[in-house]
Amino acid sequence: MIRTLIRKLREKKFSYEPLVKVELDGDRLIKNFRVFNTMRPGVCVAPVLKSNAYGHGLLLVGKKLDNEHPPFFVVDSYHEAVILKNEGIYSDILILGYTFPQNILNARRNDVVFGLTSIGQIEELSKSLKQKKRFHLKIDTGMHRQGISIDDLLRAVRLIKKNPYMLLEGICSHFADADIKNSEPTKKQIERWNNIVASMKKEFPNLKYMHTEATAGTQYGNLIHANVLRVGLGIYGIDSAKRNDLSIAPILRMESVVAGIRKIQKGECVGYNATFCADREMTVAVVPVGYFEGVDRRLSNKGFFKIKEKYCPVIGRVSMNMTSVDVSHIYDVKEKDIIEIISSNPGDKNSIESIANECGILPYEILVRIPEKIRRVWK
Repeated sequence: MIRTLIRKLREKKFSYEPLVKVELDGDRLIKNFRVFNTMRPGVCVAPVLKSNAYGHGLLLVGKKLDNEHPPFFVVDSYHEAVILKNEGIYSDILILGYTFPQNILNARRNDVVFGLTSIGQIEELSKSLKQKKRFHLKIDTGMHRQGISIDDLLRAVRLIKKNPYMLLEGICSHFADADIKNSEPTKKQIERWNNIVASMKKEFPNLKYMHTEATAGTQYGNLIHANVLRVGLGIYGIDSAKRNDLSIAPILRMESVVAGIRKIQKGECVGYNATFCADREMTVAVVPVGYFEGVDRRLSNKGFFKIKEKYCPVIGRVSMNMTSVDVSHIYDVKEKDIIEIISSNPGDKNSIESIANECGILPYEILVRIPEKIRRVWK
């Protein structure tokens, strides 16, 4: 409470109007969560909040979804778990990434659950753990990136059982190719996973959680023996598998302002390296966003922003903190006009999906590169 009061006083003392703002739609967030949470009877959703909630804001999203009473939140690091718990998040936190055994041994909270991701980590904990801690065992079913190999699984089980303080609450895995429909590698992983679930239930009759699906993997849901979905991108309204049966919508939009307007003549160039030269007299607006603010440099001379519901092409190089756009077709544009950098409408030319397609990258990459320093607000 004291920390919150100090923060509010500091914010009041140093209040200002930001040039760039990220707006989040809380109603869409809750609706997206419930779409997945009611997808299959007996299967609940654990929202993934890693990487600043996929760029949306760790604390904002965590506090909003905490009211939906998920079984647990998923983060990548102990650092993220500490941030959430220090701000009063009630739900359990599962750290699915690697954690130093020493940090697990020193942890004092009983509402933070740790992922067991390597045999060396399990060996050290089995020897040293002297207080009860809850764990989820990550098993490599075919992605070959993280987790206990199937060959080491029996050894891991013995080490866990050897220490009465190691409480195995869940098991998990991760699909490598689930965004592809009818993927043979995914079907093989599912077969391995289902066999592992059956054997692990015999070894640990009180096993509470089994999870391997992320957003894309839900299209294989009826084939998978699990009772939890780990949903990240889908919670935020983007489906990397490009399915048509999910009624979800993006929750994020970014806006800035017109910071300056100038006329240029035919033959004059804009930006670094003169990559754009006018073929006519033009009106150009400069916008105080660039690749530091998350505008991908590959949008140079290709991307779009939007003013007054009209698309404005990016012209010239995207700079570190500035981008120029053609506003010749907007007769009444002026300084301080709102300009939409990222749209929350999937069909727009400046949506996350469109930007990712234009740049040849994944939507994740656009979202997580939005700096934490940019203010996030609820719509």
